[in-house]
Amino acid sequence: MTRLASFATLTSVFLAACAVTTAAQAQASASAMNGVLIGPNQMTLYVFDKDAAGSGKSVCNGVCATNWPPLMVAAGSAASGDWSVVIRDSGDKQWAYKGRPLYYWSKDAKPGDKTGDGFLHNVWHTAQP
Repeated sequence: MTRLASFATLTSVFLAACAVTTAAQAQASASAMNGVLIGPNQMTLYVFDKDAAGSGKSVCNGVCATNWPPLMVAAGSAASGDWSVVIRDSGDKQWAYKGRPLYYWSKDAKPGDKTGDGFLHNVWHTAQP
């Protein structure tokens, strides 16, 4: 096999591997620990009562999203099972679990913190698996 053919084969294999991204990535990014979902940084994930489950949208934008950063979808990822994608006002994609968009709370300082649970008149809750 020529060097060019070897390079082409390796490139094809690499690109094929990159193209196979599914909800397993979200599940790898978000996992359960101590009864709540956590992001890849081990920080607690939250849901917002004002988001209509299954609507495909997030109502937390602007300043809200600054305080409650969304769990963003990596390019090329696809949803399946309990995982879905919502389109933000900006056009960016955010992960949702069981139809509910997922967020971090900017005030949580370290993994295991759940300071956003019940925040703002009990409309923010830890995301449960």
